[in-house]
Amino acid sequence: MGTVNVSKLGYVGFETPDVERLVEYYTKVLDFVLVEGDGNGAFLTTGVDHHCVVVTKGEAKARQVVGYELWEDLDSAEARLKDAGYVTERRSDIGPGTPDVLVLDEPLTGVALHLTTAQDPSGVQGFTPLRPTKLGHVAAYTPELGPMQAFYQDLLGFRWSDTVGDFFVFMRCNADHHAANFMASQKYSGMHHVAYEMRDPNHLISMLDHLAQNRYRLHWGPGRHGPGHNLFTYHRDPDGNVIELFTQIDVVHDEAKGYWEPRPWHEEFPMYPRTWEVDLATVNQWGPIDPPSLDH
Repeated sequence: MGTVNVSKLGYVGFETPDVERLVEYYTKVLDFVLVEGDGNGAFLTTGVDHHCVVVTKGEAKARQVVGYELWEDLDSAEARLKDAGYVTERRSDIGPGTPDVLVLDEPLTGVALHLTTAQDPSGVQGFTPLRPTKLGHVAAYTPELGPMQAFYQDLLGFRWSDTVGDFFVFMRCNADHHAANFMASQKYSGMHHVAYEMRDPNHLISMLDHLAQNRYRLHWGPGRHGPGHNLFTYHRDPDGNVIELFTQIDVVHDEAKGYWEPRPWHEEFPMYPRTWEVDLATVNQWGPIDPPSLDH
C-alpha cells in the first residue's frame, strides 16, 4: 500500500470567542498578513501560501484543524487512505485558498486533518523586519504515543526524529527536525504549543523586543532545546495558547545518511535521531526549565 507522502505543514486552525482580538494579535504583534476575514473568521499568512493560520469564531480551542501538503495527487492519497481503512471526505468548500481538500480524522484526538497538494497564492510579496518566516510545527497531547506515532509514520510518511523518555516524540515530513510532535498524557488534551520560525537570532530578538513593547512577556526562554537544538522562546497569545518563536532548528540534508547538519552545539558528531534522557540538558541546554511545559 505504501504511505501517503506529506511534504509540508500547511496550516493550523484555532477557534476563539473573540476573532477580532486574535486577528489583532497576529497582525499587529506577530506581523502576519490578513488575507481574508470578517467577524466570524479569518485567514492569515506569513508568505506566499494563502494562509498558515485559520481563525474561526467559537469556544477557545487550539489545533482545531491541521493542514498538510502532499507530494502526490489527492486521488492517489485518497485511495491509499481508504485501502488502509480510514474514512475520508473530499471537499471543495473548506475555505478560500484550498479548493480541493481531502479530510480525515486524526486517531485518538478526532482533530480534522486536511490534505492538499497546494494552496492558492496569498499575493503577499517581500519580507518585513518582524514577520516570522513560516509555521514551523504544532505540538499536541495524545492519550497514547505508540498508535499516534505509527499513524504519522506508517500512513502519512513522516520520519522519526527524536524521542524524550517514553512520552514525547518528534517527527519530520521534510528536512526540518519536526513538523509534528506529540506528548503522551492522560491528564491533558489538545494543543501543547504552536511554533513559528524566525530567520536567525537577530530576527528573533527584534520580535521579542516588539512583543515587550506590546506587553507580551515570555514565560520560558530564550533557551536551546536538546531535541532539534532550536533556540526557543515561549509566550501566550490572548486566548492563552502557547506560542513558540524559534530559530536554528536541526535539518537533515540527506535522508540516506540520516544525520543532522553538523552544528557546534551538538552533543555527538555526527548527530543522529535518538532517545533522550529526561534531564535538564535535554529540555534546555542553557539551564532553566519550565515545569508546566513537561507536565503530562
